[in-house]
Amino acid sequence: MVWPADPVGPLSAGEVAGYRDRGYHTAENVLSDNDIDTCLAEVGAITDKLGVDERVVRESSNGDVRSLFAVHELSDAIAEICARTNIAGVAQQILGDDVYIHQSRINLKPGFAGGPFYWHSDFETWHAEDGMPTPRALSVSLALTPNLTTNGALMIIPGSHKQFVGCVGQTPDDYHNQSLVSYRPPFGTPEESDVTVLADEHGIDMITGPAGSALYFDSNCMHASSGNITPYPRSNLFVVFNAKSNALQQPFAADAPRPDYLAHR
Repeated sequence: MVWPADPVGPLSAGEVAGYRDRGYHTAENVLSDNDIDTCLAEVGAITDKLGVDERVVRESSNGDVRSLFAVHELSDAIAEICARTNIAGVAQQILGDDVYIHQSRINLKPGFAGGPFYWHSDFETWHAEDGMPTPRALSVSLALTPNLTTNGALMIIPGSHKQFVGCVGQTPDDYHNQSLVSYRPPFGTPEESDVTVLADEHGIDMITGPAGSALYFDSNCMHASSGNITPYPRSNLFVVFNAKSNALQQPFAADAPRPDYLAHR
């Protein structure tokens, strides 16, 4: 959703219209080769520094790093990248408000071993577990490696951001410890029938692009990605921006909010 009626910022009117219709926008050359090298180097440095830490999420099958959270707080270089006009400025234009980083992470899908992420809407989780009032938020996915049809590139159902799909059930305590490593989490996962209806109506877009490209997508978009059994890794820096006017409240379907590294307050 584009919140202001006539947004002004880095995107053209046509690009904004495309985002309003599809729920996402793509761009190339958002990161330089030096930016990419810096981010990938920070993965190793952060992992070594943290050791066993809840911000380092590992694959349950083999122990490989699956996600690193709060990377903008752990790396000054990544924080600088996140604050740029072609990243934070685009979020501010689309959301029509000052923004802050709700969550940042690097998702890794190493060759032969990268696990899948099942269909979900981010806002469903952020609303239920974090207390985000409305979907006035978006994610920016920055490709640190080529994102290919074969190595687990993101799939989005275009236009799905216009319909909220709720998930049944109260979220268990500390559920993030399970959901972040599960292929198909038992809570916060849409029904197959709901995904099928959306896909039949809108289709499924595979978001591919070279290293350095960016995907900006609405917090209510239904999306997923397959596992990676190719030799070629797929790594992405994700930055979630929330409108300051959309500040988190108490969770709507959980007894306690998730930790700050997952949902900054």
